[in-house]
Amino acid sequence: MRRLRAFECFVMCLVLGVVICFCIQLSYIQGTGIGEVFKGYLPSSAVVEGEGVYLSCGILGATVMPHSLYLGSGMVQSRLRHFDRKAGNLCTTSATTTGDSDKAVYRPSLAAIHSCLTHSTVEVALSLFTFALFVNSAILIVSGASLSSDSSAGSADLFGIHNLLSRTLAPAAGTIFALALLLSGTSAGIVCTIAGQMLSEGALNWTVAPWLRRLITRSISITPSIIIAGAVGKDGLSAALNGTQVALSVALPFVSAPLIYFTCREKYMVVGGSQSREDNELQPAPERVQMKNHWVVAVFAVLVWLVIAVMNTALLVLVGMGKV
Repeated sequence: MRRLRAFECFVMCLVLGVVICFCIQLSYIQGTGIGEVFKGYLPSSAVVEGEGVYLSCGILGATVMPHSLYLGSGMVQSRLRHFDRKAGNLCTTSATTTGDSDKAVYRPSLAAIHSCLTHSTVEVALSLFTFALFVNSAILIVSGASLSSDSSAGSADLFGIHNLLSRTLAPAAGTIFALALLLSGTSAGIVCTIAGQMLSEGALNWTVAPWLRRLITRSISITPSIIIAGAVGKDGLSAALNGTQVALSVALPFVSAPLIYFTCREKYMVVGGSQSREDNELQPAPERVQMKNHWVVAVFAVLVWLVIAVMNTALLVLVGMGKV
């Protein structure tokens, strides 16, 4: 559990660093009213004009990364065990494997599930509606307030944006932008690496050492960037950054659909109802407790999924037609 806490604190420090960088960026902006800022949150035709859909899908993919679903599911296992161990409820049942021997299987208590579910819900809500919302809003506010009047901003790459911010906001604005990009990239890369490690441990049943798994998954994720940087150069890096974010958005419906389906089924979302074995004695089966989504949550989840699916379908059609 200490390693998990250390990992969470490290990622939190990286995210806080990004927030501080954009707070400094926002402090450089002058001549922009609060009304103009809040007007930008209202639906606009600009979302479906030009590259609006492409950029919107990129923001969506960068905010709700599909692999973070696997990471959250894996991290909660340690928290469940820690809760039961602390409360004295830690027990295991025997599950017959492919051989004749029995293997101890941990089954979390109902109290641990409720506690971790509440913790995860609050954590996800706070991270999405505070840090993620602020950072994405700050990016759009800074770019809209400082770069909208410059005709060269529309075709600028990452290096061009650095120069534009240094020229239009403050000399240090470009460096702060680069630092925020470095911190956010490090955070996203760590999350991707650990998620890949958890997938390799579970779905692929890799038996290699953890450090080697991290090295392999990190190498796989960073190799395409090195190839693009060497083959295409500066222009290719910006296109690759936007393209990877859009690819995450396109993958999101395929990853989230099974999650919504299984969490809405009584067959899978049930706790208890099976006998356990402790000290070679068969224990009575606990009462079955349904944990499936409420119909309101299910309807809302399906509607959000449909919106994301329609956005990505429209994006793929526009890409196929050559309009993006």
